[in-house]
Amino acid sequence: MKHPLSPDALPLDRRAVDLLMLSTGLTLLPHLPHLPLFIPLFCAVFALWRWMAAHYAWALPGTPARTALTLTALGGIALVFGTVFGRDAGTGLLTLMLGLKLLETRNYRDAVVVLFLDYFLGIAVVLYSQSIPTLVYLVLVLVVITAALIELNQPARGHAPLRAMLRRAGVLMLQAVPLALLLFVLFPRIPGPLWGLPQGGGTGGLDDSMSPGSITHLSRSDAVAFRVDFDGAVPPPAHLLYWRGPVLWHTDGRNWTADRDRTVSPPAAGPGFTPLDAATLEYTVTLEPHGRNWLYALDLPLSVPPGAHRTRDLFLAADKPVRQLTRYTVASSPHYRTAALGAAERARALQLPAANPAARALGAQWRAQAADDAAVVERALDYFREEPFHYTLEPPPLPGDAVDEFLFRTRRGFCEHYSAAFTLLMRAAGIPARVVTGYQGGELNPLGDYLIVRQRDAHAWSEVWLEGRGWVRVDPTSAVAPQRIEQGIDSVLPTAQRGLLRDFEGGALDALWQHSRLAWDTLNARWNQWVLAYGPENQAAVLARLGLRSWATTALAVLAGIALLLAALGVVLLSRRWNRIDPALRHYQRFCAKLARRGLVRAPAEGPAAFGARAQGQWPERRAAIASINELYIAIRYGSHYSADRIKQLRRAVAAFRP
Repeated sequence: MKHPLSPDALPLDRRAVDLLMLSTGLTLLPHLPHLPLFIPLFCAVFALWRWMAAHYAWALPGTPARTALTLTALGGIALVFGTVFGRDAGTGLLTLMLGLKLLETRNYRDAVVVLFLDYFLGIAVVLYSQSIPTLVYLVLVLVVITAALIELNQPARGHAPLRAMLRRAGVLMLQAVPLALLLFVLFPRIPGPLWGLPQGGGTGGLDDSMSPGSITHLSRSDAVAFRVDFDGAVPPPAHLLYWRGPVLWHTDGRNWTADRDRTVSPPAAGPGFTPLDAATLEYTVTLEPHGRNWLYALDLPLSVPPGAHRTRDLFLAADKPVRQLTRYTVASSPHYRTAALGAAERARALQLPAANPAARALGAQWRAQAADDAAVVERALDYFREEPFHYTLEPPPLPGDAVDEFLFRTRRGFCEHYSAAFTLLMRAAGIPARVVTGYQGGELNPLGDYLIVRQRDAHAWSEVWLEGRGWVRVDPTSAVAPQRIEQGIDSVLPTAQRGLLRDFEGGALDALWQHSRLAWDTLNARWNQWVLAYGPENQAAVLARLGLRSWATTALAVLAGIALLLAALGVVLLSRRWNRIDPALRHYQRFCAKLARRGLVRAPAEGPAAFGARAQGQWPERRAAIASINELYIAIRYGSHYSADRIKQLRRAVAAFRP
């Protein structure tokens, strides 16, 4: 017999089309921010066309029109993205194909294809974000899609209430959770992102170049750059927390750039520095993806995490760009002396452009007046302290010779202005110097006992070469705004220039806001640690704690876990089936089972009256009890005497019966 929902026999009604529009719309919604505008517009037109066809009998396009639309969609994707492959182009193509599929959706089979495309496109959102809100929204969307699939599979196309379908879909999702968790923990992990495809470009953060305003722009963002769990308390004072990133050597008088070879070069023969004491800081960094190679660590990293190396500029670099959440453990020495300065490196650290003649003349003047290099450094810091310099997120533009304009005219700038000017002054005085970029400080989260370093903590400082001491960190920002280094960036900015995290000034509302955002960040940190950063290393550690040290035993554990889950599911289903049996019938079946154990088995076609008569004949001494059970069961099951009291009487009578 043909299935009542045969794809060839059942055209879609209005309710089914409405559910398709709902599930498809919810699926497309989170993709809107990263899709070119023409894609959601085309899909909206296609969806509206299909809806009008269902409700107002509009004609759907024929094969030639759909073919033309498909070729147009492919051409548009290729024109905008330059390819039809990859994350962005693939998502855009799948979105357009889903919209086009709506235009040929006429029956059950077509609707099922649309819903499966909804599943694929819904899951594709994790290629862009794996945050907790994204997961919650994705689960809700999957429930709606599953509910629509349930609607299409209703016998005889009966329309159950939407709430009932959503509840059933939610139950199905919950039933899949144990198996999903088991596979997540035990299924072999592969190196690389949990979710992702090759993609170009970075996702924010510091670059390997610096110009006036580049770090100022970053410091307007409250986005998390990385989080740090220290092995012990967060080290005081805050001025030790310099998170080292790319080192910049070359300048044209306005812009500073890194030596690209030194940025990704393999480690030298030795660490390039000597710790001056046994004190070390051990910590674990959870780094947000930024699309570059460098990893951030405190000055100076003693250890190197797997898959990374220490560059010749003494910062950590990963072997591949950081395109996924990355967790690594480092030990650093806060007190050190660097190795000798080679001739080529010295020349690089003294490079000067022809620009900024006034700054170069000032540096040369200090050189002539000072007794040694350390005195020149102090003279420059005194200059920043004594002259009317200001630390601001809104520095004025610097046309022409940028450093001269800053030092002698505007005197208003951010950390990149001060580090660039100081480094150029040192080079003009004949002292090897370079700019170091990274982050400084961070915010302690007492709820999770870890440090939050945000983009707004981005910073630039200088290093000068002093004989007998090696490279020495000098932060000219501390001469202008020392509280910026000791207390963080918000301590030196007016309220109007602060981030969203400081909207409330004091009082109970401020305390509630601060506690709420820290609690939310703690939740995100744990999500990152146990879900997004759950890679091969973390899995190996978890399996080792479970006693699973080989993939053979792990595979057996997975199979055993699946078997246990299936057995538990079977027990639940059987229990639910048993509980659905009429209570009177269930009690009577127990009565029949007692008689069967004594040798009297009820025939399949034997009614309760005939079976009761046979039982009374075999056990005349139990005639009254058998008759009472039979009469109760027949009255409840076949008469009009169904009540909770009679059910209880039958249950007690069967329980007391002993043949």
